[in-house]
Amino acid sequence: MKALVLALLAVTAFAAENEVVWTLDHTNYSEIISQHKMIVVQFYAPWCGYCKQLAPKYEEAASVLNNHDPPVILAKMDTTIPENAELARNYTINGVPSIKIFRNGGKTVHDYKGTRETEGIIAYLKKHGGPASLEIKTKEDAATFIDEKKIVVAGIFPQLSLEKIINFTALAEDLRVDYDFVHTLDAKLLPRGGLVDKPSIRLFKPFDELYADFEDFQLEAMQNFIEETSVPIMAILDDNPENQQFVNHFLHSPGDKVFLFLNFSTDLDAFKSKYYDLALSYKGKETNFLLGDAGTGKRALQYFGLDTDQAPLIFVLSMGGTKYVQRYVQPDNLASWLKDCKDGKLKPYLKSLPIPEFNNEPVKVVVAETLDDMVFNSGKDVLLEFYQLGCRYCEEFAPVLDEIALSFGKDPHVVIAKIDATENDIPRDVFEVEGFPTLYLRSATGSLSRFEGNRTKDAIIEFIQTNRGSPAFDFSISQTQTDSVKDEL
Repeated sequence: MKALVLALLAVTAFAAENEVVWTLDHTNYSEIISQHKMIVVQFYAPWCGYCKQLAPKYEEAASVLNNHDPPVILAKMDTTIPENAELARNYTINGVPSIKIFRNGGKTVHDYKGTRETEGIIAYLKKHGGPASLEIKTKEDAATFIDEKKIVVAGIFPQLSLEKIINFTALAEDLRVDYDFVHTLDAKLLPRGGLVDKPSIRLFKPFDELYADFEDFQLEAMQNFIEETSVPIMAILDDNPENQQFVNHFLHSPGDKVFLFLNFSTDLDAFKSKYYDLALSYKGKETNFLLGDAGTGKRALQYFGLDTDQAPLIFVLSMGGTKYVQRYVQPDNLASWLKDCKDGKLKPYLKSLPIPEFNNEPVKVVVAETLDDMVFNSGKDVLLEFYQLGCRYCEEFAPVLDEIALSFGKDPHVVIAKIDATENDIPRDVFEVEGFPTLYLRSATGSLSRFEGNRTKDAIIEFIQTNRGSPAFDFSISQTQTDSVKDEL
């Protein structure tokens, strides 16, 4: 039997390797990932419009990268297959398509942070298929490798220290997706900063003080130094593509995040200096600041359920995920509003669809503002579907959910409900939603169960009856009544 399994794995691996973009699934995933120093995997859903747009560009990039030296392998996995989705849950996937870079047989996994155009994919992955850190031996090397418009981390080793070199190399390997790394024996070759007489790290950046030095080569200390130093006092989101990398560092930085969105053409002069002074006053206090043009940041605003018409607006995303917003803010009110936010005096903001005026269909509609009342505090057994508008699988499942709701129509203890997970804030620390539809049962006693089976009426009814916290209802009577109603109709 073991030999048969190995043979089947070999066949599926061979099949994958004969495709331009390798197809992975639960039968060959671990085997293929473990065999490669680097492999790129796109997690996708066949119904997803963005996945369909990416597919030809991803395949074209794969055909070029397969011939690169060394070859860069691109693969894909369909997350709508339950067994594949179970594997995908090992990684943070907030939506599809999601691209991950697996290194060293899957021991390290990074997010792909390049563009989704063919040439951008090729350039990004070519770079990350080479050495993690490039050696500077001449000033010409420094001019070539240190981009004055980007963040570059340099390891300087005037003395041989094997432990520090090993740690720096490990750091470069781990953070290469986010930063450029170089190393040299001679600080005189570098464009900025003085000489050093012991191993040091010098981070070059095109903002604030332009460079910073550091001498602690412990991995965690180096990583903290880079993360803190690479975030501008005030990141700028506008139509300049060179600023995007610093926006990315802002978005991935630890601490609270403060966004101020303006119409740059009319409001920038009134706000910029006051906002910069505010950002400067919070330096070192685990709070980072972004100044954004409302037009350029339109999609970001929409993601949070906000609109460009509400600018100037200030928005805070706390470390714990709580959000606060003030629309039509005035320059002189920025500091006091943020202080009230930090002091816990403001009501958190929820992205929520409007509460339905009528909610009398068999499947009840839940929105963010009613989640507590209708699910957590209802005292009932609530089956909640997380769905996305336009999702084909959600549309196919809708009549099944309707039938389930009708079956429990006479049971006063059971509620069948649904929530649009893309238009409402949901507590991600409670519900793990990575694909659609996703089903959870919140029982009357407060326990939470995720449905993992086939989405059929009978299977879900059995799931509810097994995991409910209220006394079991006489389902046969309910079913008879439901069938009688159908006959009368």
